[in-house]
Formats: sequence, C-alpha cells, structure tokens
Amino acid sequence: MNQLGRGTFFSALFFTSVFLVVCWILFGLDEVTQLHLRSYGLSPREWPGLRGIITMHFLHGDLKHIAHNSLSFLVLNTLLFYFYRGIAPKVFLWIFVAGPILLWFWGREGNHIGASLLIYGLAAFLFFSGIFRKNQLLLRVALVVAFYYGSIVWYVLPVDPTISWEGHLSGGLVGIILAWVLRFAGPPADRYQYELDEERERLEAEQLAAEAALQPDEDWKHVHSSGTSDVNYEFVPRKNEDQETSKGQNPPKNQAQKNPSGSGRG
Repeated sequence: MNQLGRGTFFSALFFTSVFLVVCWILFGLDEVTQLHLRSYGLSPREWPGLRGIITMHFLHGDLKHIAHNSLSFLVLNTLLFYFYRGIAPKVFLWIFVAGPILLWFWGREGNHIGASLLIYGLAAFLFFSGIFRKNQLLLRVALVVAFYYGSIVWYVLPVDPTISWEGHLSGGLVGIILAWVLRFAGPPADRYQYELDEERERLEAEQLAAEAALQPDEDWKHVHSSGTSDVNYEFVPRKNEDQETSKGQNPPKNQAQKNPSGSGRG
C-alpha cells in the first residue's frame, strides 16, 4: 500500500471510528446514569418520532446489540470510504437520512433504534454497486460483502418480532437505489484493450479528417499555380480627350493637299 493508499485508509478508518466512539459513549452514559436515551429513537408516524431520523443510529438496546453493529459498521463503512472515497460522504448521508424517513412512513409502531439500518444500506450499496459497474476491483469488494454478510438478507423479513426488519429493508432499498443512480459517479469503469484500440482508431481518423480539411483542394491548386504562366497582358493607354477633339477639327494634311481650293467636283 503506497502513501496515498495509507492516507485514504486511515481517513476512512478515522471517520468510522468517530461514529462508533459516539455510539459507545452514549451507550455507556445511558447505562451509568439511567437517562433512558434509548427512548429517543424513531417512532413511525408520530411527530416527536421524527427526531429519531438523527438519533436512532447512535442508540442501542444492550451490549450484544451495539457490539454486533459496531463490528459490521466498522468493516462496511471503511470499505465505502476507502474504495468510493469520491462519493462516500454523499452515499453515507443519503442512507443516514433517507432510510429513517422511509421507515417513519411505513414502519411498525414502536421505538426503532440501532445502526443496523446504516449497515444494511452500506452492504446493499457495496454489493450492487460492484455489480452495476464495470470495475473488477469493486466487483471483488461486492463478492467479499456477499460472502461475509450474505446471511443478513434474511433479516429484511419479519422473522423476529424484536428486530426492526422494516429498518433493515428501508436501509437496503436506499442503498440499492443509490448504487444505481451513482453507477457512473466515483471510481471509473475498467477499460479493456479492445476499447482502447477502438478509441485510438477513432481519434486517428478524426485527426486525419481535420488535416485534410485544412489542406487546399488539389484541382484548385493546379489551376491557380499553372495559370499564372499562360496569361498575357496588353497595355492600352487611355486616349486624351483634347487629342480626340483636335483630331475631329483639323483634317489630315494629305486631304488638304488634294483639294486646295476647298471645293468639290461638279
């Protein structure tokens, strides 16, 4: 891993760690002080429950709940910010906000808490984005996600009444939509050799056409280059008007000599 790769990895790990530190601080504070912070989750179709759009991700029910979510979030969010660093903040914020909003409209009545909505959104984005893009590296990331987290797909179904499967499904749907909408953003698709050859041939053809357009036509060039040696010019001076007038008044000398008397024949 080069220096740029290490910097990107530690940046992704730092953002993920900050989120998890906040979750654990709130969990420990609630356990010690009994402030009942868990009650500030998302309550569907209740106006006070809209605060859960922001708070639900940081609140957890027990130690097992937060420990399980922490490990999954650590892996998936680090993968997002490392491999999709150009669009990772946008993806994260959309899942963070749009997922709970969708849950608020159609979720069961109750108090929904936990970062699992984010986890399902991240997993869905990483998997389907790797499929939608023509990028072998991102496809490998998708396969890793499917291998390690493929079993979580069962929890988008109502298999356990104590689990917010609606939150899982809401996050997963947002992740799939983002993977499709942003399929042309972020990391570029792989370029195969035949695609590079076709592009090079196209550029060469365009360059030749541009050069041909700048060159003069051969027929025009031949006519104008050879015609200059065959043209003969003749200079005709312009007659003076005074000379024309005097010529009309004075007859030629030979006519005056032939008829000195000025009279004609009778």
